[in-house]
Amino acid sequence: MGKRSGEGFIAHKATLVNALSRAIADRVMVNNITLGRKGLLVYLKALGGSNIVKVTPSGSASEAQAAGKQLKVVCGANTSHIPDNQWIDDNTPMSFCEVRVSPNNTVKPNVGSIELAEALSRVLPFASKEDNRPALQCILFKAKDNKLTLVSADGFRLAMVSLDYDEGEGQALISRDDLKGIATALKKARRTNISFKEGNVNNPSSLIIDTEITRYDLAGYSDNYPEYEKLIPRDFNTYAHLDTLETIQAVSSLQALSDDTDNYPIDLAFNQGGITMTNPDGKGQADITADVKGEGFARVNGRYLSEVLRAFNGMVDLSLSNAYSPMLFSSNGYKVVVMPMITDKANEQAKRDREASQAKEAIKPEAKTTKEAEPAKPKANKPRPKPKAKEPVSAK
Repeated sequence: MGKRSGEGFIAHKATLVNALSRAIADRVMVNNITLGRKGLLVYLKALGGSNIVKVTPSGSASEAQAAGKQLKVVCGANTSHIPDNQWIDDNTPMSFCEVRVSPNNTVKPNVGSIELAEALSRVLPFASKEDNRPALQCILFKAKDNKLTLVSADGFRLAMVSLDYDEGEGQALISRDDLKGIATALKKARRTNISFKEGNVNNPSSLIIDTEITRYDLAGYSDNYPEYEKLIPRDFNTYAHLDTLETIQAVSSLQALSDDTDNYPIDLAFNQGGITMTNPDGKGQADITADVKGEGFARVNGRYLSEVLRAFNGMVDLSLSNAYSPMLFSSNGYKVVVMPMITDKANEQAKRDREASQAKEAIKPEAKTTKEAEPAKPKANKPRPKPKAKEPVSAK
């Protein structure tokens, strides 16, 4: 972005402004001095008189110690001494980025920039917006078994996407607010590296995203994330392969007939001909062409269904166990679990399944408590002793 000058650096002002504009963090580190990113950006844009900006620590070591840490910025005839923590207040989020000066791309990529940007875009919509569920307001980044998994949930839906990652293991919970806009910035990056900064009880693990221009040091949240793997269904009775665009149009047509266009239920009936979608009050019906294996029924929140389908944008596989268990949407490693709405039909099916399970348990043969007598083993025939040879009788 420029070249070093002693303890500071010299850079093109437009390049520095562009880098700060692309950063998402609210705090920026410049020569070990922390400043509000937006305030510094506004100040640099206001500078005139030159296309070159020189940034150095202020004065000598003794002067800086007496006056506090400051940053000296020179641009043409403009000179300023910016104190540490300028443009930062108690409401400034604890997210950091760092200004790096290097003529070459020094970032060793371990994930694809576009792939990571797309993964973030797919999980962020499903993080909780409720303040009383702080853990669910975060995105879980988990590196394990050569995979980097991103997970989000809101109590009704759970989204998960995995990327190839061979840089060891790590885990961090990052607030969804700190990740807003990073997906857009990553699409412009050429190289991306993800790493974890291990923490402790008082200082949770953080996530570091490096690009050739910007470093995002995202502070982690101290809380336990739900055991999401247990929430992903495994056994299914019904499968469907459907087009998201056609299904979204059908959902929209049923939404227009609903009294509550914000939270409206939709019944899904699976059969060999496809999927029939209806309003529970019978006002509307839409038939969808789909490859269906098996039969089934489920009622789902129409708004949730529409948001999930938009996240896939193409063909998607829908797997269903029964009317009362979570349904799974999946495509190319991206999975979203959706809880169905409970209905009388679902309760009846759950009751029948419980009774069938209890009956199956009842007819299991009881374990044997006594050891059956073993049949007597035949005695082995002992060989008869050989008769002794008689002594010859001698004649007298």
